[in-house]
Parts: sequence; structure tokens; C-alpha cells
Amino acid sequence: MSVQQRRKYDSDFKRSAVLLSEESGRTVAEVAENLGVGKDLIYRWRRQMRERGEIAFPGNGKIALTSEQKKIQELEKKLKDTEMERDILKKAMAIFSRTSK
Repeated sequence: MSVQQRRKYDSDFKRSAVLLSEESGRTVAEVAENLGVGKDLIYRWRRQMRERGEIAFPGNGKIALTSEQKKIQELEKKLKDTEMERDILKKAMAIFSRTSK
């Protein structure tokens, strides 16, 4: 038995396929057959383009983030680091206050 490998398509290919499928006079099935992909895949790509717009298809399993989402992610990381530092300092204060008595 041979195991089929998943084919990978770059973002330019996906965008082109979506644009071709949205042209008048062409059906999704025709475009899919010409490109050698399944029509369900083109429908999925069309949905992703509608939902995500220009940040659709970031590649390599990464989630594309808007600039606001990136900023939120950075701030959450800084908050987590600051809370960890605070907790360490609290524990150190408790230890030093016990030994000085």
C-alpha cells in the first residue's frame, strides 16, 4: 500500500484559484478540474478569502494576525512575564522577612 502525501499549495496559487473560480462563465468544478484540485478545496479557499481577506493563507499552519491581534498578543506576553516577576518578588519578600526576625 502506498501512502498519499498531502499536497501543499502556496498562497498565490490559492488566491489565483479563487479569482478564477469567481470569474463569470466558469464554474468551480471546471476550475478545479483544470487546476487538478478538488472543488471542495476551492470552496474552502473562497470561504477563507471572504472571512480573512488579505490575511488569508498565511502558510505553514500559522494563523495570520491583524496588527491589533499582534499587539494584543505582545501585551498579553508582557503581562504574563510581569505577573511572574511580581510573584517571585512576593515569595522573596516572604522568605527574607522570616529570616530577619
